[in-house]
This record gives sequence, C-alpha cells and structure tokens, in this order.
Amino acid sequence: MNKEYYLKKADENLPQIFEKTIVPQTESHTVTSGAEFVIDLGNHYVGYFSFKMSYVDIYIDAPVRLKVRFCETERELYDDFDAYKGGLCRSWLQEEIINVDFPGFFTMPRRYAARYIKITVLNTPRKTLLSDFSFKAVTSADTDKLKPASISDPLLARIDKVAVNTLKNCMQRVFEDGPKRDRRLWTGDLRLEALANYYTFDNLALVRRCLYLFAAADNKDGIIHGYVYDYPEFFSGSYWFPADYSLLYVCTLCNYYNFTGDGDTFADLYSVAKMTMDAVYGMLDENGIATVTAKGMSPFIDWCPGLNKAAAFHGVYLYTLDLLVKTLEKQDAPDIVIYKERLEEGRRAAHTHLYNKGNGNFASTYTNGQNSVHSTVWMLLGGVIGGDEASDVLHKVLGTPDSIKPFTPYMHHYTVEALMKIGLKDEAREYIKHIWGGMIELGADTFYEVYVPGDPEFSPYRDRMVNSMCHAWSCTPAYFIRKYNL
Repeated sequence: MNKEYYLKKADENLPQIFEKTIVPQTESHTVTSGAEFVIDLGNHYVGYFSFKMSYVDIYIDAPVRLKVRFCETERELYDDFDAYKGGLCRSWLQEEIINVDFPGFFTMPRRYAARYIKITVLNTPRKTLLSDFSFKAVTSADTDKLKPASISDPLLARIDKVAVNTLKNCMQRVFEDGPKRDRRLWTGDLRLEALANYYTFDNLALVRRCLYLFAAADNKDGIIHGYVYDYPEFFSGSYWFPADYSLLYVCTLCNYYNFTGDGDTFADLYSVAKMTMDAVYGMLDENGIATVTAKGMSPFIDWCPGLNKAAAFHGVYLYTLDLLVKTLEKQDAPDIVIYKERLEEGRRAAHTHLYNKGNGNFASTYTNGQNSVHSTVWMLLGGVIGGDEASDVLHKVLGTPDSIKPFTPYMHHYTVEALMKIGLKDEAREYIKHIWGGMIELGADTFYEVYVPGDPEFSPYRDRMVNSMCHAWSCTPAYFIRKYNL
C-alpha cells in the first residue's frame, strides 16, 4: 500500500456535513459607537455567524467597525484578551475586528466554536441597526441517528447529554480534537471519539476515514504521527511522534474491527499496526521495558507537570498488545504467537522491574520513586496484576493525597476504564459523576480539555484563556454510560 492509496480510501469516506440554523432569541439593536451587547445561542455550537446591518435615519456613509468575540463559556465574555501570556499563538483567541461597508447581510467567513457572541461597536458614523442574527451550526454527526439512552440517574443523564454534544461538535471532516483550537486529527483523541461514536452517532465511515489518513502520514522509525491535517491539503505533523499515541492507533483499528467485523479495512491497515508494534518492541531496554529515548517520540500520557511517564508508557504497550492479541485470535492470524510471547514477556518484566509489591505501588527506579495514578492505571490496563491485588493498589494510589492525579479527561477516561476492568463499576460511576459532574456544576455545555478539581486556572499553555472548552477526549462518559448501562 502507498500514500496515494490510503488518501484515496480516506476520500471515499468523506462525511456529509449537516447544517442547522440557530436563531437566537435576541432582539435587534440600534447602536452608536461604544455600544456593546451579548448574543446567547442557548448551547455550544460550531459554525458560521451572520447578521444584517441597516441604517436608521440617514444612510451610513462610512464603514461600521465591530469587534466580535466568540465565547465557549460565559467567563470568556469578560476575559482581557490583551493580557494573554500563554505559550500558544494568541490568534487562537476567537475575537475579530471587522469593517462592514454597506447595509445588508454579512456572514463572517471563519468557523467558530461558541455559545456566546459579544459584539462591541468600535466606530459607526451614525445610528445603525444590527439585526437578524443567525448561526449556521455544522457537524458530520447525524443527530437523527443518535442512539437513545435510558438513564435513570439525573446527573448521569446530564453528563451523557453534554458528552454527546461535545462529540457532535468535534465531528467535522475528521474527528477534530477541539473545534476552537487545533482543529486537527490527533491519534489519542481519535481513539476515544471513535469509542463514544459507536454508542451514539455510529458514523463508521468517519472512523475509517481517520484510520486511512493516519496510514497515509509519514512515520519516524515506524512511529506514526501524532496528528494530521486533512484540509485544505493533507499534511502530517512534522515535530512530534508521541509513541503512546502511535500505539493507540493500533487500539483504534482493533476496536473498529471488533465493533464492525470489517475485515477488509483491518487487512488494509494491519501493516501499519504491525509497523508500530515492531517499532516499540525495538525500544525495549535491557530489562524488557518499553523506553523512549529518541527525540520527538516522548509519550504524552497526560499534561501533569513533572509526571514521569516511563511506567505508564510500558503499560500502554502491554494494553495494546493485549487488545491486538484478542483481535488476532478472532482471525486465527499467524502473527498471534509472536504478540502473545511479547505480551507475556512484557508483563513479567513489568512485574519484576516496575512493581513494588511490598509498598503496593508501581513507583520504582524507573519513575524515580514517583507515585502516580497514571503508572498504576496503565499497569492495570496492561494486565500486570489483577483481582483484589489490583483493586487494593488502585484504591491506594487514588486515596494517597500526595500521589500525582490526572489533569485531563483523557487520563480520567483510562482511570475509569481501569476501575471497570477490575470490576469496580459503582466506583467508576461515582468517578464519572465527580469529574465530569464537576464540569457540569461549572455550567459546561461541552466538556473541557483540562479539568483539575479545585484549580480552574490550570492551563498546560500557561494561560487558561487559550484552553479548549469543547475537547474531543472529554466525550467518553457517553461511551461508559451507554455500553455498561451505568
């Protein structure tokens, strides 16, 4: 297979974009210079904003200059964008200064993610009427096909609704990571979006499209790119090849096959999965632990400051091997013997070199004695220990005040998955209600990129204003609630 073939297959699965016009309950505004007002769309949407400008008494003989700010949350209405000091480009902040030259309808050309729209009249030569506000919401999620869910717990029902809205707004030409910022396809986000999609909108073509796009991407020593752009032209990221994300591509492919039984797509893309597994196998150190040393391949795991990721990355490797083995068993594939052996060897190595049974944790010399939820969760998901022993270890690390806890709903997802894996369904339910319910209490219409209880100002980019407040990896409560009847 070659790049052109994969791109052709991706284009064959280009999704239909559904449009819905949102007409806010906002009156027309007769304005002069300095006027300001807010439009509430009633929910978080992704799309295009239009309005009408008219003269009142005398024809407008100079451009009307407006500042238009698009806000995902109410708090953003009052942020001082001029004080932004974050590490990402300020242009991600959704604020435009536009000149409207003539009376009539005006559509802003860029796509925005917003619930609230704040309009400030910077200059107008005389009284001006602004009216007929509308927002054309776009998504590749067919809401008519949304699978129903019967949820008796009121908070879980609200969480499911917001999770579905989060996924819907991230479903565009690809599964975007965030419709406000980045707007690209990331491997780690894709895996979680696909899981939630199977139990909600069931857009299988979009999953296939994204799998083929990553297959077309360049790789670095067998590790596929962390992200790709599909529009206006295909481009695969040139500076970061997170090895754990590459492994999660394999998981996404296996999950897709197990959900659909689509053997043709799996066969098409198996060489990409095999390339990744062999590349990470080549990273094993003298103790048989997967260790990333190459520049640009460091695993993501989470945004926690100071997190040592060594044990967690090995857990991702084992988790992927386990899922791959179970998938190949359904196909009676010859490679299964190889991957079974690697899985058994990897688990033994982890138990020997990463597990401190006396202390009941996975803090070893590989993590400089660091005790984190991340290491424990990924070791459990990788099957290093199980049963009551696993339950005790997970309870201990979650209950230890100074252990490092997850910062992102991405890592919270895998914590819930670990709780489910070892049979702690009630605790998984309560964990979802604590984390995602906490965002509900903050008024979330969609779930956030980062959520640290008690620290609403945290940003991995050094400024909260650039955080994505509708982020793909936050949508998976819909998956857990619906699949496991929580």
